[in-house]
Amino acid sequence: MSCALLFCLVAATPLAARRAPDPSLKTLDGQTRKLSALRGKIVVVNFWATWCAPCQEELPRLAGMAASYAGKPVEFVLISIDQPKDRAKIPSVLDRLHVPQQSWIGGDTDLMDRFGLGDIVPGTVVLDEQGEIVARIMGEAHEDDVRHAVDWLLAGKTGPPAPALTKRY
Repeated sequence: MSCALLFCLVAATPLAARRAPDPSLKTLDGQTRKLSALRGKIVVVNFWATWCAPCQEELPRLAGMAASYAGKPVEFVLISIDQPKDRAKIPSVLDRLHVPQQSWIGGDTDLMDRFGLGDIVPGTVVLDEQGEIVARIMGEAHEDDVRHAVDWLLAGKTGPPAPALTKRY
C-alpha cells in the first residue's frame, strides 16, 4: 500500500473518542460533584464565567436546549471558571438569564485545556454515555453544534457524526 493511500485511509477515519477528565467540583451549596456520576447519560458540559458576555448570550440557549431534551438521557452541566471572589455573583446571573441548570464551581482554564477547549470561555463539550468526548465547541456554541452531537448519540451514532471540533472565534 502506498503512503499516499495509507494517509487517505487514516485521514478518513474519525478520531478516536477521548475520555473526559473527571475532577471533583462543587455545587454552589458545597456538595461535591463528578462527571463520572452521570455515566449512562449524554452530557453537555459548558464552561462559562459571570464576566463573559458571549457566555451570557449562550447560557439561555443551552437552557432552552436542556428543556427540549427533558425526559431523555441528556444532562447539561455548567461549570463556572469564576474566581472564588466572584462566585457570589453566579446565582444572580443565572436567575437574570432564566437559566435553571445548576452550575458547578472550581473550574479554571487549566481544566478547560484538559478537555481540549483551550483557555477562552465559553467552551462546550458533548460526552457520550461512557464519558468519552465526541464533540468540542471552542467559543459560543450555536444550537446546531450541540444538537447535531446530542441527536447523533441519541440515534445510536447512526448517520454522519458531529464535527469533533468546531471553532466559533
